Amino acid sequence: MSATVVFAPLVGWPLLLAAGGIALLVVALALWRGLSGWWLRALALGALILALANPALQQEVRQNLSDIVILIVDDSASQGLGDRRAQTEAAVAAVRAEVAQMPNTELRIRRVGDGEEDAGTLVMTALSAALAEEPRARVAGAIVITDGRVHDAGVVPNLPAPLQVLVTGRAADWDRRIVVKNAPAFAIIGEEFKLDLRIEDVGAPPTAAGEVALTIAIDTEAPTTYTVPLNEDLQLPVTLPHGGANVIQFSVAPVAGEITDRNNAAAVQINGVRDRLRVLLISGEPYAGERVWRNLLKSDAAVDLVHFTILRPPEKQDGVPVDELSLIAFPTRELFVEKIKEFDLIIFDRYRMRGILPMSYIENIVNYVRGGGTVLVAAGPEFGAVDSLYRSPLAEILPVAPTAQVIEQGFRPKITDLGRRHPVTEGLEAAAPKGGWGRWFRLIEVKKLAGQTLMSGPNDLPLLVLNRVDQGRVAVLASDQAWLWGRGYEGGGPQLELLRRLAYWMLKEPELEEETLTAEVKGEAMTIIRRSLADTAPGPVTVTAPDGTVVELAMPPVAPGRYETVLQAPALGLYRLDQGDLTRVVAVGPAAPREFAETIASGEVLQPLAEATRGGVTRLEPGTPDIRTVAEGRVALGRGWIGITPREAYLTTEVNVVPFLPAWAWLVIAAGLAVVAWLVEGRKGAKAA
Repeated sequence: MSATVVFAPLVGWPLLLAAGGIALLVVALALWRGLSGWWLRALALGALILALANPALQQEVRQNLSDIVILIVDDSASQGLGDRRAQTEAAVAAVRAEVAQMPNTELRIRRVGDGEEDAGTLVMTALSAALAEEPRARVAGAIVITDGRVHDAGVVPNLPAPLQVLVTGRAADWDRRIVVKNAPAFAIIGEEFKLDLRIEDVGAPPTAAGEVALTIAIDTEAPTTYTVPLNEDLQLPVTLPHGGANVIQFSVAPVAGEITDRNNAAAVQINGVRDRLRVLLISGEPYAGERVWRNLLKSDAAVDLVHFTILRPPEKQDGVPVDELSLIAFPTRELFVEKIKEFDLIIFDRYRMRGILPMSYIENIVNYVRGGGTVLVAAGPEFGAVDSLYRSPLAEILPVAPTAQVIEQGFRPKITDLGRRHPVTEGLEAAAPKGGWGRWFRLIEVKKLAGQTLMSGPNDLPLLVLNRVDQGRVAVLASDQAWLWGRGYEGGGPQLELLRRLAYWMLKEPELEEETLTAEVKGEAMTIIRRSLADTAPGPVTVTAPDGTVVELAMPPVAPGRYETVLQAPALGLYRLDQGDLTRVVAVGPAAPREFAETIASGEVLQPLAEATRGGVTRLEPGTPDIRTVAEGRVALGRGWIGITPREAYLTTEVNVVPFLPAWAWLVIAAGLAVVAWLVEGRKGAKAA
């Protein structure tokens, strides 16, 4: 119980202060006049002022509250290294026993595991959350048991008491790790770039720096081993072999005595992109859809387009000078002999053999395709004529042969069964308007010789045929009416999407490959996707986890030619997918999780935060320190002990207010004092007389 004096004035404080001022003047006047009862007058006036102030005695009945000590226990993966887990549990037991012996003190324990999506150890976030759940006035201290490798040191809790950090680990611990310093998200295919890498020993390694064997592998290619210096920055030249995701893996052999080998490997995923896609477009005689291919390719900023249009064939003799008909001469030798290999795609749009390109140049194009180049033929009526491209050496790589028949009738292009599974035409039917695609009115009748028919016209005649020739690709579109879809005739059709996919299949974009095994990773969920043109299901996929565990997963169909399954990855790292002759390496998170990026226990990160609260950092290797109580504002750390600050918080359960005197008593006192003063002064005056 505690008692205090409180006032509940009967008038406002300004009026009360004014009355007090007047009383002082009256007393001063009495003193100046030499009245012997001036002090009695002062007491009388004071009694009146106190009566107006209405003093009372306030008594509180208090219930003492216990102090709270918050204990944050780091249970992250890095705490499983060495004997840190045992150190942690021994320290928890010691702190629990010490706090239990302290009078009026409670212990709150909160354990912290690994953060989601490789966020690391979020000790400070857990401490802030624990503080938010407790009354601030009762928190006597916070203790954190950790290896010091926390990843949210920027979260500074507003702690009203000392923060003590107990660090696990051993002074003799050491570790060898791989650090990749700059891993770009994208790189140009075929162009060399530098990757900064460092292999270092941290902590207290038993030997000085030397050399180590570094193994490097890209995707599923055979690994290559190099001898590199230890504890030095390295610049490795890397060239990506293909477009799309390229997983580059680095590893060094484990060494006896190091605390973990989880960070002896590292992996980076870099998307391979083309610098610029160089396309050569050769247009024959003008027609309504001549600009279709040009507009499509020019709309892509990644495409460098070289476009030539044959406006005036050589046999036409009308007397007009050539320099008035063309801006530049057709550089046939430069394009088809000297620089042909620089192009990623060559498109012949309604082109006919008119002597502009010698047969030797056409043979160069054939060799260009066999060596990995691509040719697309957008055919018109000229394809069945005597001067057709088919009447040149190009015929040996074309997948169709013209019959010299041109079908001039309306028809709606159709996707074949194979086309519904092929990435070039997959899903296009879903985008058709309610009445179906608009009609085309011309089809060049061709006979399929090889390849895959994705679209057909009337009487199921081939309309779009693709084929692979050695390392290259060839496609034939047996109509020049695709532009009708672009104009919206009879509702139009997916002209832009179809031609875009076709062009990029020719350019060997990975997402348009027919037989692929890929995976999409979101968090720890991995969606495995298999695309196939086979009529039968491809069978289960074999997944090899980072720890060597092997599982087989069935892949049900989700669309024609597309099979999917979802795997909840049990651990972060590199997963190998195998299905038939297809193999894929996928990284779920980093190859070495954030918890193992730095493994040597240290209190450096948390020391400034602890010292700011008068606490500090103590290693557990010599043993768990004692816990003492220290006064607020004192340093709460010493040799072999740590301190907490008692808060002496309480809860007021009852309040009683008792007036000193009733109002009439104050009036009686004031009146009595005034009468006594009058009598004293009157008697003195009578004696003087």
